[in-house]
Amino acid sequence: MHAQVVLFDGFDPLDAVAPYEVLYAGRAASAGGVTVELVSAEGPREVTSGTRGVTLTATARLDPERTDLVLVPGASGKSSDDAPGDDESIPVLLGRTLETELPGLLGAALERADVTVATVCGGSLVLAMAGLIVGRPATTHHLGMDLLDATGAQAVSARIVDDGDLVTGAGVTSGLDLGLYLLEREVGPRVAHAVERLFAHERRGVVWRADGPVPTAL
Repeated sequence: MHAQVVLFDGFDPLDAVAPYEVLYAGRAASAGGVTVELVSAEGPREVTSGTRGVTLTATARLDPERTDLVLVPGASGKSSDDAPGDDESIPVLLGRTLETELPGLLGAALERADVTVATVCGGSLVLAMAGLIVGRPATTHHLGMDLLDATGAQAVSARIVDDGDLVTGAGVTSGLDLGLYLLEREVGPRVAHAVERLFAHERRGVVWRADGPVPTAL
């Protein structure tokens, strides 16, 4: 499995690095069966995060034709409640991605039956604001659930939501859980368990899928 973790200006470092580290460890645990790289919609470049002083290097361009997994992080900045309309607010930073080639590339990835698109935190809002996941179940940071719902996605309050070729994670630290779940789903539980032990991190919560009986109200 080849994974591309997408960087964009204002991205949240932990959203990107946590699943990257998990998938990178999965490479050793699977004897090279997993590869991962940092990419951007523009190609190789230094990408400035929303956390002051933190930049990462994208080494390639996002390319849905040569990847099995595309992972989109959220943004790091001020909340819309604290700074509505501020240029450094998270909704503004996420909205700027719509002015780049990223939505088109993510749309192309979703159209490919052999590619899974995953998100951490506000990454699902990038897809939602671009109109790419209308009617589809997804999750995000709890502060962004109303916005996710308002964009036409089906907001689900869960740590991870698996909708087949779309797998979304909730708050920032869910990137660890998401990475481990993707390893389990795509490579196997023994590899995922080995990485889980290496990281001394136990996954949290039930992965929500649209399977089984609909629960009654509790």
